[in-house]
Amino acid sequence: MDISQQQARQGVETAPGARFADRRAIAIRSAKGLAVALGTFGAVGTVSALWDNPFVIRMTPAGGWEIGLLAALSVLLGLYTAVRRPACSIRTAGASGVLGFLGVACPICNKVLLLLFGGELLLTYFEPLRIYLAALGVALAALALVREWRSARLTPAPRDPAGIEASASLR
Repeated sequence: MDISQQQARQGVETAPGARFADRRAIAIRSAKGLAVALGTFGAVGTVSALWDNPFVIRMTPAGGWEIGLLAALSVLLGLYTAVRRPACSIRTAGASGVLGFLGVACPICNKVLLLLFGGELLLTYFEPLRIYLAALGVALAALALVREWRSARLTPAPRDPAGIEASASLR
């Protein structure tokens, strides 16, 4: 049920251009979500050297799960971007992005981790747990998306002075 149908059930009158404005806002938000999904997949995949590229050479081989988990994380972060309201917290989505990156990235290629923990510690303890860290990142992104989607659906749409619906959940 779209906003116009909800308002009709509640007896709220809408301006003639409100339905078009809602569709336009949905199209813009969908385009932003698609851009974030594609950008995340391309940037993190390239920096993590999940495929051959001239920028980064991977020191440890990528397993079979990394690209699938990166794709799932990218789609979830894109959907989160499309649903997210500007005034909401993004801590869970941000943490999922960091965990997902650490999970798919090469531990030896990550200079910060290498300086903090050393190569032997990373290969001994971190490498076997890396894929679970990426899966945890995907799970956190799914949790952030579900929480944001539920709260966006429960938030009433405010009215602007002209009487046209300017739904904060659709911008």
